[in-house]
Amino acid sequence: MTWLSSHIPETVEKLYSNGFYRMLGQALSRLTGLVSVSIAELLTLIALLALAYFTVKYLVSMVVRRTSAQKISLARAAVLILMVCSMVYFSFLLIWGFNYYRLPFADIAGLDTADIRAEELEVLCTELIQEADELRAAAAEDDNGVIAIAKREILEQAWQGYAMAESMYPELGGAYGRPKAVMLSRVMSVFGLSGIYFPFTGEANVNIEVPAPLFPAAVCHEMAHQRGFAREDEANYIAYLTCRKHTDPYFQYSGTLLALVNAMNALSAYDYSKYLELRQEYAEGVERDLSAVQQFWQQYQGPVSRASARVNDVYLKSNHQKDGINSYGRMVELLIAERRAGLSISRTAGKY
Repeated sequence: MTWLSSHIPETVEKLYSNGFYRMLGQALSRLTGLVSVSIAELLTLIALLALAYFTVKYLVSMVVRRTSAQKISLARAAVLILMVCSMVYFSFLLIWGFNYYRLPFADIAGLDTADIRAEELEVLCTELIQEADELRAAAAEDDNGVIAIAKREILEQAWQGYAMAESMYPELGGAYGRPKAVMLSRVMSVFGLSGIYFPFTGEANVNIEVPAPLFPAAVCHEMAHQRGFAREDEANYIAYLTCRKHTDPYFQYSGTLLALVNAMNALSAYDYSKYLELRQEYAEGVERDLSAVQQFWQQYQGPVSRASARVNDVYLKSNHQKDGINSYGRMVELLIAERRAGLSISRTAGKY
């Protein structure tokens, strides 16, 4: 089924992404949205406890049984594990996974991402720096000089950006449950995760510890997955788009900052001297915000976060994202294509 789906993206887009999944995803998300806590988090904890219980129980039974009985028990356990994994994987595909094989967002939006030129990347970076500096100028700050936001309010207001963007792209519309803060966000930080979309409950789960400058963008990223856009580069671009369309300037700034980070990373790999030159144009507030983000994630750098990144890389590649975790950075192509098309992603006037 996955092989067939990868060869008929137009059919997947029409029948699954805008048909079956759109109905199922909204119904499931609205149902779980009736509860304020993350059901996905509770299910994960229950699954881990159950796994620990049955593992201990199995090891104890292995100790007291004879050798021949051990072999039979091991074979049965292997078959059971394979059966459960097969059922979970099929359910994942049915509930959400086939969205990996839908049409690329560039095709849906009519954006031309071919033959990106170096000068286009430089212009993009220059424009994003100007926009970020402008948006940051009047923002309120905390005691450390970093932009200050009310994260719970961000979770409540994020849907407004999607409501505004729906006029451009109807695929971004729909009635879904609000994003949820994860109680064990510290664990997500250790694993290097800003958020997780859990398809079995239709919930956009967000790490509440994510630094304020990029928190609204992280929320909108998970909401893009909730709407059936599985590819990471597309979810990043949609996060930028919906943040810029939001009436709240905190969202506008966060989306612009996300785009700026990705664009400047791309420029750094291509022309490092030009990257250093443009870095000098960052406003002091933007510099402080980016430094805070970097310091936050650096404290969790270690074997756990590296292992998590490798697992995520394998997961993405197994779902036909051949660049793995590097696919996050390919939102730059969509940003340049947007400017080629002359689309207006201008922000709505708002006050901090």
